[in-house]
Amino acid sequence: MDKSSKIVLAITGASGSIYAQRIINYLEKYSEQFNDFDIVFSKNAQDVWLHELESNPKKEISQKIYTPNDFYAPFASGSAKYDAMIICPASMGSIGRISNGISNDLISRAADVMLKERKKLIIVARETPYNLIHLRNMTQLTEAGAIILPATPSFYSKPKNIIELVDTVVLRALALLGININGYKWGE
Repeated sequence: MDKSSKIVLAITGASGSIYAQRIINYLEKYSEQFNDFDIVFSKNAQDVWLHELESNPKKEISQKIYTPNDFYAPFASGSAKYDAMIICPASMGSIGRISNGISNDLISRAADVMLKERKKLIIVARETPYNLIHLRNMTQLTEAGAIILPATPSFYSKPKNIIELVDTVVLRALALLGININGYKWGE
């Protein structure tokens, strides 16, 4: 990742707020590796965060949080030159809208911008099991250039607690961005 890079983190109303929380923690800790990152929550994401983490993201997060209807956010346009976007956790509703070009909120618009500008779009899908519609939407996004990274933890690093288990997904997403974090690597 280039030091001038700009990143967007979108958080939807899918279960898995802890993944987004850990991504924010790492982006803050390793902020010298890129220029800036912005955050947008979907309409339901803050409620899910409050329920799952029992904290208010507006009080916990120091970064500016954009609202889902703020189409004046810089990353709503390709001219702002954002380099990458992570949607984590990504609901199947958000994935469906993005895969079908329905830009009805800031998250789907920013994802559309990433795809049209051929920038990195990492989608941390959070659902189980998948139905055929989910699979087709994720296939369509993959064909359009997105990276689908299911929120599927790995166990070969022998995580000792829930945070280490969550980090097996989070560190994989950040590695795809090009953020250099000294996490577990198979065979090392």
